[in-house]
Amino acid sequence: MPPFKLDQAVFDLYDDYAHNKIDRRQFVDQLKVYAVGGLTVPAILEYILPNYKDKQQVLADDPRLITETIEYDSPKGGGKLKAQLSFPKDSEGRLPGIVVVHENRGLNPHIADVGRRAALAGFISISPDALSPLGGYPGNDDDGRALQRQRDRNEMLEDFIAAFEFLKKHDRCTGKVGVVGFCFGGWISNMMAARVSDLSAAVPFYGGQAPVEEVPNINAPLLLQFASNDRRVNAGWTAYEEALKKHDRKYIAHTYPDTNHGFHNDTTPRFNEEAAKLAWERTIAFFKEHLN
Repeated sequence: MPPFKLDQAVFDLYDDYAHNKIDRRQFVDQLKVYAVGGLTVPAILEYILPNYKDKQQVLADDPRLITETIEYDSPKGGGKLKAQLSFPKDSEGRLPGIVVVHENRGLNPHIADVGRRAALAGFISISPDALSPLGGYPGNDDDGRALQRQRDRNEMLEDFIAAFEFLKKHDRCTGKVGVVGFCFGGWISNMMAARVSDLSAAVPFYGGQAPVEEVPNINAPLLLQFASNDRRVNAGWTAYEEALKKHDRKYIAHTYPDTNHGFHNDTTPRFNEEAAKLAWERTIAFFKEHLN
């Protein structure tokens, strides 16, 4: 931890930057207001931007897992998509599956790590890269966000639906498949619940909601994870919950106190260790309940 505490407004600014409401120049310029008392803008940036190098929990070469890059067809989306596929090395027989959906910047190292964590919990996971048609995650989030803005989000939704179909038919999968996603991936998770009739479970982390008119199509049970300070995403929750109740859909919702959007991401200071641990434990327990 640095020898300073950032104002909540800095986290709000970062959220605007990470979701393309302001560009990097505007972000840096507005951070100058908070560079006081010996605190510099470079110090704030070093602290608040992702640190993928030092924050991997399950490495790509973890000997407990079989992890490989595969390619699958997405005829309604990007055509050919690359993805990380991972499952426990010592597993026998078939495993339930999880589609892991990235944020708005492609399959960065953090989400690939989350995919491996899911595999280590006893699942076969697929973590697609929606930037595959544009060359894949470019190695940094700024360029990743720029690339993802070039793609139509409904075509990307088709890419993740195609990943579900690929995993469901995989010879190591039982055919029971759920989805977990973060930010943009949370929206994908909600949309897959509404569009994929045989999805077994969905866990959106701080994701935009599906249109209320599509709620009657939801068959999968939902576990919805919210950050208390995430005004942007939380603004749509009341209407969504009313629709879920009206149509008697199965859901559990948790809002974690004193957390920001992205609290599960351990590569930035938005990370809240206690909330992230609890949310992930709940996620794995939910999948074990509904996929086994």
